[in-house]
Amino acid sequence: MTTLYLIRHGESEGNVQKIIQGQTDYPLSEAGMLQAEKLGRAFAEVNLDAVYSSDLTRAADTAAKIAGSIPVKEDMLLREVFLGPLEGKTRAELEADYPELAHKSVVTSGIPGTETFDMLTERCRSFVHYLHHEHQDDHIACVSHGGFISILLMYFIAGDAWHQWNRPFLIGNTGITKVYMDEMGQVKLHYTNDQCHLHDTISHTRG
Repeated sequence: MTTLYLIRHGESEGNVQKIIQGQTDYPLSEAGMLQAEKLGRAFAEVNLDAVYSSDLTRAADTAAKIAGSIPVKEDMLLREVFLGPLEGKTRAELEADYPELAHKSVVTSGIPGTETFDMLTERCRSFVHYLHHEHQDDHIACVSHGGFISILLMYFIAGDAWHQWNRPFLIGNTGITKVYMDEMGQVKLHYTNDQCHLHDTISHTRG
């Protein structure tokens, strides 16, 4: 049984400015760096076999806080959803330019120039295939982004039909989601979006 911790990065400067980030690279904010430090302390007693991260700065710098002596392996598969013409806009600007998005998830908007459902499905499939074949019975931490983590969770549950869901998962900054994957590739979701570490409380389900 492989244990997988999916972790969203700490607060970024883009988050502070309420900007749609996508794959645009923003650093952690001062608060985000503190969140990452608290995340690192929460993982101090967890025996990880590998740490993976999106290659975007806000994720890689968060991953460094939990990795300890383990080298962080940066992987573009863990990047946030590419949002093309939507990136760099505030939510208000976005809804003014694209009023049809007022009640839709930005990461699955289908707007031309954004990452397609097929591309996202292939990213999920490739990442899960890699974990299944390289990390049997390991404990793995993967630092990524709220949009991609929510899509990966939907993929775990619904497979290639994930995009028919209306994004039921919202992941906060440094929120931890714990997943078990057996030798057949079947997935069990233990918990989502654990942020107890930000409030200096203990999560008894972490280990």
